Amino acid sequence: MPADLRSGPLTVPPNKYSLFKMRRSPQLALEFSPSWGGKRTDAGRKRVLPGKARVGHRARPEHKARHPVHVTLRAVAGLTSLRSPRVFPVVRDALAAASRQSFRVIHFSVQSDHMHLIVEAADKLALERGVLGLIIRVARRINGALGRKGAVWGDRYHARALKTPREVHDGIVYVLFNFKKHRAADRQRIDACSSAPWFDGFRDPLPRVLDPPPTWEPRTWLARTGWRRHGLIRFDEAPQPSPPR
Repeated sequence: MPADLRSGPLTVPPNKYSLFKMRRSPQLALEFSPSWGGKRTDAGRKRVLPGKARVGHRARPEHKARHPVHVTLRAVAGLTSLRSPRVFPVVRDALAAASRQSFRVIHFSVQSDHMHLIVEAADKLALERGVLGLIIRVARRINGALGRKGAVWGDRYHARALKTPREVHDGIVYVLFNFKKHRAADRQRIDACSSAPWFDGFRDPLPRVLDPPPTWEPRTWLARTGWRRHGLIRFDEAPQPSPPR
């Protein structure tokens, strides 16, 4: 055995092994482009409907069964007119099939790229499920009629509760006479692409339509009786500007 190990504990000669520190290198400064951050051109979610504001992704408000609801659906840009002879009949049939006891379409109007509905629903869940089911049903019928695939609706549906007799009265005028807003030259008294032919609230009654109505009879007091406090609907009435979203 070596002498240094027999003489006692192993010792390390001083300075033979020493701790050392890494030499710090100078920190490099990060250079940022002057254009970094801030608003950028064409950033964000694209609009499907040019010139139309999107419906915000906010939580839907609570719904009370006594309030009819004005619902608006907008189609994607470039879709064949919803009023065309190929499309409107399937849209009307889909609307008729969408109603049930807890969700009812009571008035509607179909324009070239959007639809207006007045519906009744038992509660918030019935309203949401009813509208979503209607959206899917109508989209499938339209795609089938046109032999196409893909999205039909370009935005979330917009819904506004009608809480007073005046709001319901004006809502009916807005929906049934919406064609006057988009086709000012149209001199027809009523719109054939709406539920107006079956409506019994005109001041001058229309001839009775023998075909079964695609809508349900209203059950809420506001939609059945309350709105009549402001008078029956005249054929010379026109939609008022829609309220801001």
